Amino acid sequence: RTPVRSAPAPFATAAPQQPPPAAATAATAATPSESPSAGSTKPSKPPVLSSEIREAFLAHYAALGHTRMPSASLIPEDPTLLLNVAGMVPFKPVFLGFVDPPCDPPCVTSAQKCIRTNDIDNVGRTTRHHTFFEMLGNFSFGAYFKEEAIHMAWRFLTEVMQIDPARLAVSVFREDDDAYDIWVNTVGVPASRVIRLDEEDNFWAAGPTGPCGPCSEIYYDYAPQSPLSADSAIDLNDDTRFVEIYNLVFMQYNRSAAGDLTPLKTKCIDTGLGLERLCAVVQHAPSNFDTDLFRPLLAEVEALTAVAYPSATPAQQVSFKVIADHARATAHLAADGVRPSNIGRGYVLRRLVRRMVRHARMLGVTEPIMGRLPEVAMVMAAAAGYGEMEEQRAVVLRELAAEEGRFRATLDRGEVKLAEVIERAAAGKVISGDDAFELYDTYGFPLELTEEAAAESGLAIDRAGFEACMASQRERARAARSSVDVTANAALAELGRAAGPTQFLGYAQLKVPGAVVVGVVDRESGEALEVAEEGQDVAVLLARTPFYAEGGGQVGDRGALKGIDAGLHLEVTDVRSVDGAWAHMGEISSGTVRVGQKVSAEVDAWSRGRIRAHHTATHLLQAALKKVLVDLEISQAGSLVNAERLRFDFSASRAPTAAELVQVEELINSWIGEDHPTEVASMSLEDAQAAGAVAMFGEKYDKSAVRVVNVPGVSMELCGGTHVGRTSEIGAFKIVSETGIAAGVRRIEALCGLAIMPYLTIRDNTVRELCGMLKTRPEELCSRVGSLQDELRSSTKESAALRSEIASAKSLALLASAESISSTSVIISTLDGVDADGLKSAAESLLARLGDDGAVLLASAADGKVALVAAFGAAAQKRGLNAGKVVGAAAKMCGGGGGGKPGFAQAGGRDASKLEEALAAAKELVVSKLAKE
Repeated sequence: RTPVRSAPAPFATAAPQQPPPAAATAATAATPSESPSAGSTKPSKPPVLSSEIREAFLAHYAALGHTRMPSASLIPEDPTLLLNVAGMVPFKPVFLGFVDPPCDPPCVTSAQKCIRTNDIDNVGRTTRHHTFFEMLGNFSFGAYFKEEAIHMAWRFLTEVMQIDPARLAVSVFREDDDAYDIWVNTVGVPASRVIRLDEEDNFWAAGPTGPCGPCSEIYYDYAPQSPLSADSAIDLNDDTRFVEIYNLVFMQYNRSAAGDLTPLKTKCIDTGLGLERLCAVVQHAPSNFDTDLFRPLLAEVEALTAVAYPSATPAQQVSFKVIADHARATAHLAADGVRPSNIGRGYVLRRLVRRMVRHARMLGVTEPIMGRLPEVAMVMAAAAGYGEMEEQRAVVLRELAAEEGRFRATLDRGEVKLAEVIERAAAGKVISGDDAFELYDTYGFPLELTEEAAAESGLAIDRAGFEACMASQRERARAARSSVDVTANAALAELGRAAGPTQFLGYAQLKVPGAVVVGVVDRESGEALEVAEEGQDVAVLLARTPFYAEGGGQVGDRGALKGIDAGLHLEVTDVRSVDGAWAHMGEISSGTVRVGQKVSAEVDAWSRGRIRAHHTATHLLQAALKKVLVDLEISQAGSLVNAERLRFDFSASRAPTAAELVQVEELINSWIGEDHPTEVASMSLEDAQAAGAVAMFGEKYDKSAVRVVNVPGVSMELCGGTHVGRTSEIGAFKIVSETGIAAGVRRIEALCGLAIMPYLTIRDNTVRELCGMLKTRPEELCSRVGSLQDELRSSTKESAALRSEIASAKSLALLASAESISSTSVIISTLDGVDADGLKSAAESLLARLGDDGAVLLASAADGKVALVAAFGAAAQKRGLNAGKVVGAAAKMCGGGGGGKPGFAQAGGRDASKLEEALAAAKELVVSKLAKE
């Protein structure tokens, strides 16, 4: 970055030339008469530490009438998003008008934790790229607009933070004359430092349609020049000089599908100020990593490596910064309930952990790090007010350490794979891009590490092929990434807002005879309809319904919507909640459905009954697991409840034993037989937790009223699902599988009641058939199978021994054909009818007779496939012969591959027609090597 020069005298700042509108000031201040210049007073000295800056921002806006909001989880409520990527995400439903603002006046401020990984390869290589970051923001939902937002932001930077105004520059959308006029004529920023930019840079839209508007960004100038004249150009794209620190979005338009912009009735403000960037500015740090947000983490890396960060090489500093950045990200993700896996959020966490471990290895660290670095990050986050860090510390550190252990084992296997790749590439002197990418993607080897190992063996790497594989992976990742999609289910949401939330009556009844249709949407076109006809696939909104909408792991009900006077029949196959409106999905098999029509909404009683049984059984399963597996910290990680089965995912550090699963099953069936009542009550979240109700970690609950499902003395959980009245209604419980689905996450699948019968029938028939085949009784079946296995193992050993003897006998005939090449005895031949194990025995037997200066290459072909074995003595190896290279080259000619050590190697091929040619080539290779001696 260009060195910071002395700044010129500041230009005029904060005082507005005319007072703001009364309506706006009323919303932003404590009393209607106050202006945006009211609020926090200028501190005697500016905040410097990150904790001081965070608090100063929140206090500044709280003094201006904003309600402080805690950070939301990194796991967003928005199903279109993988992770919380921006400060506005938790308030998206408010911006869209789906829900009311959370306070009055309708403006809030927050410090929101965020994760972005789209630029993960830049982390550590630039001064300000991060995966985890904190976004400070102030948001207005109609309380104030452009002029007030600009004044508040400017005052915070120049008065509270006491940043020299001469070091600030501003961008506005090219057509936003209002913002330009406020900055230049009201705030007093010189026109030369207010830059108009195009839509690509300064116009925000959450999607192709919906709310949007211009934005204005405030930049910090790291190298301020003398005051610029009006016609001088500032290049805000010069990121060595200008860094964006504050973005103000003026949400003032609605964009139609045709691209037309119409003014919004309620104009909103969405802002974002990166805490990490602001810390770098006020702490005069050359990069974000040189601030107090990262220094303790870098110090921990120094302790692990015994290398001082300032004196480390540029490559080592990159690894320092990657580890420090990812330590924060992994700690926060795991604390919010994410567990390592190969999909979704779990894959993000897994990738971050692997990058940390890999960069630690590049720094020469061989000891585990995930018990140290994330703990430092968690201590820092807890001190910053993230209470979940202290609560989850033990679980998080255990999960991350386990993931590191698994990856270290993968890396060890990768080193073996690297050796194989190098050996295979020896003939062509180039490691393919596919092989290099597999090492990178599957085994965690960075390209630089593979290049170093390749160079030691005199090999190059196909970088173009590697980059092509990387580009393909990025394209797949880009296609899979979700963005903030504000148009999803737009028609349903619009209808739902107009009609109000659907009233659910299904806890007490399965039929509502006079349900009023308040909306109809064609599922194929997404259009709202007044009337839909036979054959159309539609989503129908009802004012009242007995149908349960999918949620909390329970599937939506099935059933039918019928015309009260016959005619209409719509088979409901699914029910989903869209922002409070319950959409009944299905195809109209007869009649029509229209808005305002009264229909009979009827849930399939048989299906609901089985769903209820499986749902209550899921509660009993969690209680039984906690009772039986007392040495594990069991917590729910997901569930699925339908009419056919239940699926329960739970966090545990080990798998339950077979005996423990039997105990769990027996305990649940005893509770079923005891006929416990199921009691449902509504109470505050605080009272429910005080009573011992179990809440799913990471789930959002209404603090004022939650639904508690209690099986007295057995289970008490927060749950909105449907349940049996008494446990005896479940009938019976049977576990059908228990597996691991991710690191530290187990899955149990089980059946209840009549759903067990098909499962038992299949197994009973299987047992009957086996007993008939093996001439035994069911209780003796296992011992009979065990006896057969013992007999088979014994026969297999005898057969292998005989084949080995036959191969050795056949090989003795080859001794006479041994050829002396430069004093080395060489046998290269085929042995028909001998498998790979037989070839191995024969080669070893022949080499024992030829001595240390012997070389044996044997091959056989069967069913079009080729087996090759090479055994070379110590003296032959010293003369340049390498069994792995010789057998590998021969196998390649036969359409296969393989290799091994210099003294012994095996390989295979798929084209037996090439065997004779391959053996001839192998002989030429042997002769050429020995001729050089």
